[in-house]
Amino acid sequence: MLADPFTAFTEAREQSPVARLVAPGYAFWAVTRHEEARALLTDPRLRTNENTFMLRPDVPEHCLKYMRTMSEMNGAEHLRLRRLVAPAFTPRKAAEFAPRIERIVEGLLDELTEHLAEDGTVDLLAHFARPMPMEVICELAGIPAVDRTRWREMGAAVAAGHGDKYRDAIPGVMEGAEAAVARGRTAPGDDLISELARIQQEDGDRLSEDELVTLVWTLVVAGQTPTNLIANAVAALLGHREQLAGLRADPALMPRAVEELMRWCGPQLLTFPRFATEDVEIGGVLVPKGEPVVASIASANRDPRVFDEPGRFDLRREASGQLGFAHGAHFCAGAPLARVQTGIALDALLRRFPGLSPAGELRQTRDPGTWRLSALPVLLRPAG
Repeated sequence: MLADPFTAFTEAREQSPVARLVAPGYAFWAVTRHEEARALLTDPRLRTNENTFMLRPDVPEHCLKYMRTMSEMNGAEHLRLRRLVAPAFTPRKAAEFAPRIERIVEGLLDELTEHLAEDGTVDLLAHFARPMPMEVICELAGIPAVDRTRWREMGAAVAAGHGDKYRDAIPGVMEGAEAAVARGRTAPGDDLISELARIQQEDGDRLSEDELVTLVWTLVVAGQTPTNLIANAVAALLGHREQLAGLRADPALMPRAVEELMRWCGPQLLTFPRFATEDVEIGGVLVPKGEPVVASIASANRDPRVFDEPGRFDLRREASGQLGFAHGAHFCAGAPLARVQTGIALDALLRRFPGLSPAGELRQTRDPGTWRLSALPVLLRPAG
């Protein structure tokens, strides 16, 4: 499961649409087939709650009011908050934001040579894939450039999801969100935080002060999501030279390529858990009331019932049914932005470094929930 979850889930999926996953001190159900996974993600009997996120760190008392996020909410409460942020993340808005993303990407690529090791290699994860999405979401949200390095450090600690660094970063994240909200009120600009602050001031019933701060920190931290997608995508392309050559020859393939990359090597292996509010039958398997259940994205995205030859990586495939951004009410709000910035990042990287090649073996971090690299060392060979 840790070394090769795709093969493990393939074997499980062909035995049953639902599998039982057991970890030390915890067990849950995983839906392995695409049709049943989509149904799970829209079933009102399966709901998120305070137990959805298993790792809740001990934090100072003043931070607790900001720990209940939109991901734990359901129904009208969830919809009310989602409607406030959704206009900033439409496909049209993402397309309009593209020139600002391009400037960020080009700037980071300009700086890559400053990070070259003595052997001429550079870690694209550390110096490109990781900083780029945080820069993008900070630009969109209205976080000043002077604060972004700190947000990047705090965000990386929170994204790790465990350990002392995770716990210790939480107060700083909350303080940063409070400061961002205050700035959005006193010096508003054309950005998401300023707009949310305006809404809160005009209608506290629509958005409370605590909800505003919570929205800010969760949106900024969640904005890092494309990091592992971009790194995984580069690794996949370098490992499939014929597909890489096809993409170089036809850059117009990029939107379709991003969908296939999400299907093939998207970072989220599992959705976050839902809990059955009553006994629920899924694919002929009874999930008892109160038990957690997840959709196995890694398995559903390679289900031969939906995707022809799912074990084949093909950038010309129509993979729009992939579940890498989940589905239903908790579908990733930032998916349009993630798609656009991933395409821009890959396009610029391949254009500027036509001789890009791996530098040594790429190592996966053994994480049961996320398919991600520990580093992405490459050799750069610029155009010209």
